[in-house]
Amino acid sequence: MIHDDALALLAGWTPPSPHDGALRDRYVAHLQQHPDGLLKACFPDHVTAGAIVVSRAGDAVLLNHHRKADARLAFGGHIEPQDATLADAARRELREESGLTVFDFDPNPLSPDEHAVDFCSDRGTVHHLDVRFPATAEPDGEHVVSDESLDVRWWPVDALPRTFDDMYRLIDAAVERVDQSTSASPESS
Repeated sequence: MIHDDALALLAGWTPPSPHDGALRDRYVAHLQQHPDGLLKACFPDHVTAGAIVVSRAGDAVLLNHHRKADARLAFGGHIEPQDATLADAARRELREESGLTVFDFDPNPLSPDEHAVDFCSDRGTVHHLDVRFPATAEPDGEHVVSDESLDVRWWPVDALPRTFDDMYRLIDAAVERVDQSTSASPESS
């Protein structure tokens, strides 16, 4: 069951910073208190899943110009009934929103992010308790603009568009994860 997976994943995850640790603790408490805590119907908070895509070289990032938020963001969204794990939900959202079919996906969360959303519910503002995963792909791969987007585009990490501060931190963390995995691989020795 995805609720059990999400709870185990988050409870066992080692956060990279005290801020991430506080968010992780909030998410774990939310899931312990709400058996429906992954569902869009859970109000005023629910867990969501997403992915940030960087090039395998770590020099570019694929961003979605989200239609409703009117901002350049990573890919992600609500948990669906067919999702068996948070990682599955993030992969599905990545495919749906970017059209990417060829990418490497790391099932170890990169970072959590809590953000208020005004367009998610007719009951008022909700908080997405987002769990974000890293993925890598080649910038020459096929991607498309979905109905949820105005644009999907690769950006050089040294010439990013205007976005939220947490997106810049997420991109930095994803690039760092790519750099660490590249330096740890036998090919780079």
